[in-house]
Amino acid sequence: MLLGEILSYSEINEWDCDPVTEITGITYDSRKVFPGAAFVAIKGFKTDGHLYIEDAFVRGAAVVVVEDKRFISKGRPWIKVPDSRRALADFSAPIYGFPGDKLNIIGVTGTNGKTTTTNLITSILEEYDHRPGLIGTIHNRIGKEIIPVEHTTPEASDLQSLLAYFVDKAADYAVMEVSSHALELHRVNGTEYDVAVFTNLTQDHLDFHENMDKYLAAKGKLFSNLGVKSKKTRHKFAIINADDQSSDSLKDISSVPVITYGINKQADIMAKDVRISADGAKFKLEYINQSLPVSLKITGIFNVYNVLAATAVGLVEGVPIKNIITSLGKIDGVPGRFEKVSAGQDYTVIVDYSHTPDSLENCLKTAREFAESRIITVFGCGGDRDSKKRPLMGEVAGRLSDYIIVTSDNPRSEDPHKIIEDILPGLKHSASNSTYTVIADRKEAINRAVEMAGTRDVVIIAGKGHETYQIIGSKVLDFDDREVALAAIENRMKYEK
Repeated sequence: MLLGEILSYSEINEWDCDPVTEITGITYDSRKVFPGAAFVAIKGFKTDGHLYIEDAFVRGAAVVVVEDKRFISKGRPWIKVPDSRRALADFSAPIYGFPGDKLNIIGVTGTNGKTTTTNLITSILEEYDHRPGLIGTIHNRIGKEIIPVEHTTPEASDLQSLLAYFVDKAADYAVMEVSSHALELHRVNGTEYDVAVFTNLTQDHLDFHENMDKYLAAKGKLFSNLGVKSKKTRHKFAIINADDQSSDSLKDISSVPVITYGINKQADIMAKDVRISADGAKFKLEYINQSLPVSLKITGIFNVYNVLAATAVGLVEGVPIKNIITSLGKIDGVPGRFEKVSAGQDYTVIVDYSHTPDSLENCLKTAREFAESRIITVFGCGGDRDSKKRPLMGEVAGRLSDYIIVTSDNPRSEDPHKIIEDILPGLKHSASNSTYTVIADRKEAINRAVEMAGTRDVVIIAGKGHETYQIIGSKVLDFDDREVALAAIENRMKYEK
């Protein structure tokens, strides 16, 4: 694409470059620059892309996009914009041929449930002979091909490149987790959504959004923009959890038809007579004067909500309700989401990604539904993230567990012991001194929980879920809760023999 054609897609302050220059791609990472690419210098949270402009030119950049001209050497081609992040999105879509216009795009946002819901939607569509591409926290996928993931929602240029790849691979849908960061930082600008799904809103990411109103406003952009300046001819839908207190706000800003789902409040799609067990969940699905039995291999009230959201998507996309129910019944689960770890032991061990007060509460309440004896909880909180939720998670763990082991999660640049100190006030408020201990080493904490588990106890290992690493300082270490737990179980079994 010619540079002059691209310039019309974003707000430009000034520029000094040849408009007939051929642009072969776009990136914000100077290490990924290739001959003919546009390099967008972004002032990030850890470094400033303007510092790498010369490196980009050395690697063959055709032009650089900047907010600050002081970093440009004389004779170098440049474009100055008021907002580099927005420009990255504005330029990326046309450079990659507006791939989103060639796909049906479903975006799922919310504090919890995005990963499971997008996986459920993908399964429903695949079962009905569609070919969706999946973009999310665990991995990106098209068919059986797994594509590595760096962010829940990729940066704008990576997202457009990925959507273009889906188009090349004959996808007809893209099903995406859409984070509040992505919405606030313009990563999804230039992507036209057709269905927006809201799961829930509970405290998280206040280190970034400052307060819950701003957090909700970021999520709301997915709904307020739905159908605005649409280039597609298909119908748009907003699918919203009626039981969440933010639902009315999102319905008010949605200009497209709204489909609601829920369990408690009246909704278009509802679950009644919900029964939770260790092996799954059952309920009656009520929809347009129908009451249909649903039997799931996944368990928990939170997963019933995820299933309802996915069902709503399937229905608006024309999948018959019986096909949806059949598809949902086949799903074994999502990695790291209430995932059982078993070697035949007489106690239950579950690894779950719950890393917010609400998700931890949902996890523990689900365990309480089927626990015949104690619930032993191992959890911590991530470093360099919302510190206000730490005592809240401590309170939840203390209130809903019989014994708690407080440990490290991903401490990142923070002192693990300082993070634990932030958790303890909430824990002490809801638990006695005899019902918890602190073991900062996560492997040791998991081993201790497995060692002390008795017959019919339930061990919950919360916080990291599917992650296969632990970030301590600047080091990324191999660490998988599931592998560590399985090794602990197997070692105990050998010892007991």
